[in-house]
Formats: sequence, C-alpha cells, structure tokens
Amino acid sequence: MLTYICKRVALAIAITVIAVALLFLMIHAVPGDPAAVLLGPRATTEMKAQLHEQMGLDKPLIVQLATFFGGLLQGNLGFDVFSQRPVADIVFEQLPYTIELIFFSILWSIAAAVPLGCYSALRRNSLVDQVAGVVTVATIAIPSFVMAIYALLIFAVALRWLPAIGVGSGLWDRLMHLILPGFAIGVGWVGYISRLVRASMLEVLGENHIRMARSFGISERRIVARYALPLAILPTVTILGVGIAWLLSSAVFIEVVFARPGIGALIVNAVSARNYPIVMGVVLVTTFLIVAATTLSDLVNAFLDPRTRE
Repeated sequence: MLTYICKRVALAIAITVIAVALLFLMIHAVPGDPAAVLLGPRATTEMKAQLHEQMGLDKPLIVQLATFFGGLLQGNLGFDVFSQRPVADIVFEQLPYTIELIFFSILWSIAAAVPLGCYSALRRNSLVDQVAGVVTVATIAIPSFVMAIYALLIFAVALRWLPAIGVGSGLWDRLMHLILPGFAIGVGWVGYISRLVRASMLEVLGENHIRMARSFGISERRIVARYALPLAILPTVTILGVGIAWLLSSAVFIEVVFARPGIGALIVNAVSARNYPIVMGVVLVTTFLIVAATTLSDLVNAFLDPRTRE
C-alpha cells in the first residue's frame, strides 16, 4: 500500500506541473494586451511599457514560466496588479466559501443518492424504481445554472422561504444561504450517483459470494451493508474524485447567480480585467484541488479493494 501511495503522489505532482504549465501558456495565448485593459484607452506607450515590466510581460514566455514556477516553490503566487496584495491572500480569502458550497452539495447528494440507489436495486422494476429512474434522468439533463435560476425564482422570490443572495452571518444563517446554491449543484449528482449505485449494486448482488451469504441464512440487511455496498460504492468514489472539476465549474455559475463570494466569482472578474496573477493563482489552486481529489479517490478505492493496487 505504501508503494502505491508513493506512486500516486508522484503522479499527482507530475500532473499538476504539466497542467499548470499548459494553462499558463493558454492564458498568455489569449489575444489582447492586458496593459491596455488595465490602464484604459488613454494610456501612453511609456505607461504600457512600465506596466509590462512590472508584470514581467516584457520577458520571453519561457522566462515568465520559469519565474512563475520559481516563485511557486517559494510560496509566492505573485501580486494583484490593482491592489498590490499577495495573490495567495486574495485566493485563500475566497476559497473557503467555494469549499463549503461544494462540500455541502456533495454531502446532501450522497446522503440522498446512495439509499435511493440501493433501494432501487433491491426493489428492481418496482413503481418506486421506475419513478426514481425517470426523475433522476431528468435532473441529470438539467444544467445546474438553469436549476439555480428556477430554484431562486420559486423558493426565494415567489415563496420567500429561503434567502436569495450572499452568504449570511452566523451558523444558521450561513446554512440557510447554502440550501439553494447547494441544491442547484447537487441535484444533478443525486440522479447520477443513484443510477450508478443501482447499476453497481445489481451487479454485485448477482455475484457468487452474495449468493453464498444468502445460503448461510445471513439477513438481507447485513448482506447489503457488509458485503454488497462496499463493492458497489467503488465506482461512485471514483466518479466523485473526477467530478470535483465539474463541481468547481458549476460553482462558477452558481456563485454568480446567487452573488456569493468564492473563487468562481473571483476568476470571472479576473478574466474580465485580464488580471493574470489572479487568474493563475485561481487556476493553480483549482488544479491542485482536482488532482488531490482524484488521488484521494484512487487511494480510497485501493483501500476498499486491494485488487485496484495492481
């Protein structure tokens, strides 16, 4: 297991370096002069040249990339061109809002989807299974930002049950402000995970060790909880690790719709202003989160099923 962990960590580091380098080159390939955007139409050539020198844009691209990685090794993500504050401070001020939104979305979607998928597998082709199949497929097909808009119009504007914008203050108020955006992001995952758990559970319930457990008179509840679910949940763990990227992209739209702070709203504003240091800081943090989540899901799978270590 230790050898497997070392290999996965080394692979995660290599993926992070390659991904950040490619994204750095893609961002700098976007047409337009960031100095002209920042300084406005009345900026002189001397002013633009001075800002280029300040941002390091006057150097060759390979030198800019090497400088960025050199600063990264020292924990320096650069400085915001507007406020001259460290990029790390700005990003990590907004990151907790996005993390709590994603965590809440995953938590409630798993809590709803896993029991639904198990019940549908155990009561295959029943009325509940058929209705759940139709509803879950419908929720998968609806984009999260569309779900967010309708949820806001119904529950916040028409019914006035829940707050519409912001993050609130205090534990209960913050939780109430999480319900609508968390619902918009997680409702699609309820359908996706429940269908995945159902298919995996049906496959596992047909295996020989499950039939043998039933022949020994073990209760169905214990068979499901002890022998079937740990194997049926493996594809879900993998999908959740990979799905962090989808969750982060959904958070960008959701944070804009509900006027929430977070790295989604931060990167939208930074891209509009061509604020390269902020964009790279957010890209670096999100890349690290995606790679870390994927690595963690692989390690959990290896722990639950030793065969995957090979």
